[in-house]
Amino acid sequence: MTTELENYQTSVLNAFLNKEGKLKNIPSQKKKKFVVLEYLVRKLENETYSELQINQFIKQYHEDFCTIRREFIVNGYMDRNAGFYKKREESLWVKWQELK
Repeated sequence: MTTELENYQTSVLNAFLNKEGKLKNIPSQKKKKFVVLEYLVRKLENETYSELQINQFIKQYHEDFCTIRREFIVNGYMDRNAGFYKKREESLWVKWQELK
């Protein structure tokens, strides 16, 4: 990753995360939102989660777990099947670095 992209990523995360690492709010701008979503998905340690487990994970970072969970699915970071959430391969993720 180029330094410019790293600086952008760092500035977005600094703007949207508080000192405790919790999300202040969900960015409305697509590129910034994808930076935050990718950051959160990278923190997932397992490949598959029940709905309760993914909700509990997201609640560590933001109260609106429904929106963030939906964003994970809609934007291709996770797949949902029969109530279980599976992290997709990173090569399938939307690349915020490629957005303008």
